[in-house]
Amino acid sequence: MGAVEGSRICDLACGQGRVARYLADQGAHIIGIDLSEKLLTIARRQEENNPRGIEYVQADAQNLDEQVLGLFDGVVCFMALMDIPELAPTLHSVARILRPGGWFVFAILHPCFHTSQSGEMETPEGAVRTIGKYLVEGYWRSDIRPGPPGKVGSYHRTLSTYVNTLTDAGLQLVRLSEPGGTAASGDSLSLSRLNRPVWEQVPTVLVASCRKPKESV
Repeated sequence: MGAVEGSRICDLACGQGRVARYLADQGAHIIGIDLSEKLLTIARRQEENNPRGIEYVQADAQNLDEQVLGLFDGVVCFMALMDIPELAPTLHSVARILRPGGWFVFAILHPCFHTSQSGEMETPEGAVRTIGKYLVEGYWRSDIRPGPPGKVGSYHRTLSTYVNTLTDAGLQLVRLSEPGGTAASGDSLSLSRLNRPVWEQVPTVLVASCRKPKESV
């Protein structure tokens, strides 16, 4: 995201507001949006106890309107885009609420290494990640994984679906990052406690930086 001080940022699918509070502490003006009233109640309670000027709005990420929310310098969606059923309307919503030249940064479970048929296999060289049904898109969940996509599940989409849907929404892909299974990223995904060294060999998440083109003069 770069420096965010003074920027108007939307934390999309903000949940209980952890990222929103972090960005507010960096000097950004934050509006957090989530569909869950329960999670927003937690976020608002945090705001009451330690005011940062964050506004929390209950709304559907698949149907946002710039006429209601105004325009943002940036939109961030951390580990939530894969939880939203419909990708295309969500990305069109992002494009609508971004000012020309604004940025969109999101992090998701890496779609190449988290599918409904994925796991690990021991080889003489060590554990390797096994992947099946990569081309089968749709909802799935796991009863054996303590982190995502356990509990609430996830919507698997191919990498090309993400990139093409971004393009169709008028958002330009600027940069990708594929963090490996460091202690920090493992903790955030509830993976480190599983003691699975395979995540040191393949990325756990995919991070993308995008931009809405500036209007031509």
